[in-house]
Amino acid sequence: MAETFQQEFLMFKQFPTIAITLVTFLALSTPVLAKSYGAGLSLNQTTPLTEILSNPDNYVGQQVQLKGLIVDVCEMRGCWLYIAGDQPFEKIRVKVVDGEIVFPLEARGKQGTVEGVVEKFVLTREEVIKNRQHHAEERGESFDPATVTSGETVYQLRGTGAEINL
Repeated sequence: MAETFQQEFLMFKQFPTIAITLVTFLALSTPVLAKSYGAGLSLNQTTPLTEILSNPDNYVGQQVQLKGLIVDVCEMRGCWLYIAGDQPFEKIRVKVVDGEIVFPLEARGKQGTVEGVVEKFVLTREEVIKNRQHHAEERGESFDPATVTSGETVYQLRGTGAEINL
């Protein structure tokens, strides 16, 4: 009888450890569900962002799919996001039609897959100033137009769909 009591006591004493281990295992093995936005995903192949940025004019007008970490989201309307590539400081903006797709702020820091058409914009100095001023206002930051010395060429995706692991 004393042996049975000892066995039951040991099992009871180990229960919290077993329970924590089981809960941790279940939490880590549960798949992350991706939430779909817009038209969802239709392409079967992902194009590395490095490849697009290395030869962007070759991709203008083409529908592409990118995977990566979402590093920023529009705080005003959720109408754009930036997705990072696999190289340091590599990212591209994914812009959607305001109100058609709304990316949630909690997408920032999450993995996502986006699809869209590569676009090219050749901006004058004045257009660059206007865009940067707008983004600074959205973020509540200051902006000095004197920091812009010339126009620039910008590439982005006109987003059609996305899946984000929230």
